[in-house]
Amino acid sequence: MTSIPFLSEPLSIETVLIQIAELPDRLNGMKVVQLSDFHYDGLLLSDDLLNQAIEATNRVEPDLIVLTGDYVTHTPKPIDQLAQQLHRLQSRAGIYAVLGNHDLEQPHSKTKITNALTDAGIHVLWNQVAYPFGNDFAIVGLPDFWSSEFDPISVFDGTDPTIPRLVLSHNPDSAIDLMAWRVDLQLSGHTHGGQIVIPGVGVVPTWIQASRDRIPEPLWKWIPFLDARWPKVVNQWQWAQGLHLVGKNRLYVNRGLGTFPPGRWNCPPEVTVFSFVAQS
Repeated sequence: MTSIPFLSEPLSIETVLIQIAELPDRLNGMKVVQLSDFHYDGLLLSDDLLNQAIEATNRVEPDLIVLTGDYVTHTPKPIDQLAQQLHRLQSRAGIYAVLGNHDLEQPHSKTKITNALTDAGIHVLWNQVAYPFGNDFAIVGLPDFWSSEFDPISVFDGTDPTIPRLVLSHNPDSAIDLMAWRVDLQLSGHTHGGQIVIPGVGVVPTWIQASRDRIPEPLWKWIPFLDARWPKVVNQWQWAQGLHLVGKNRLYVNRGLGTFPPGRWNCPPEVTVFSFVAQS
């Protein structure tokens, strides 16, 4: 597949150290790689960038790979081709995934995307818990926050609260709902990092919303993220990218790989490499 090259920026490899309480000794130093928001549709993600992301991931020799949604944009048709590429990913304890809002747009999207990823050896979690390292470390996978099936109560209430857990949830707004439970690290995407970041100002959507009172109301309908008729992405734009503390829980928002128009500026697509260490 091809894409419009000027819409994106060079791939960035982010490294993040996460301290986790009660991390089993055998997991001290384990590496987890996150990929998110592919939007593989022939326009929004080039095969070259996807290949770079896969090769960069494999070079890390991760213990675990997680994928946090939006594999396609509108139609699920490209998922088979993407799944063939993702089958090249290599991880000691496997690959775990959740779906995003774009993966649910059409009636049969969820089934088709889940089946394609499963056939590629990727475990898709939907209100489920997995224990790839044993029963003392949990991976929780939730449906998209906008899905009617988003049901963290059914998952967390049956999960031992004394063990660490990594939570996969596409939309970072879900972090507010998840404050009721222990979340050692929530991994999300969805925002594309805001796509345009102005040095000294920040993510453009946050800046626009903060400037509402200084912008004449007749102009609102022409400004993305300001008028109510503009499609909502998230409420919490302050969590557009990077690591955040939400109550006692930690949230990391990946900038994703795919790019919507008008493109990225000072907000490169990313592969995130986490190193988990025991909290001292």
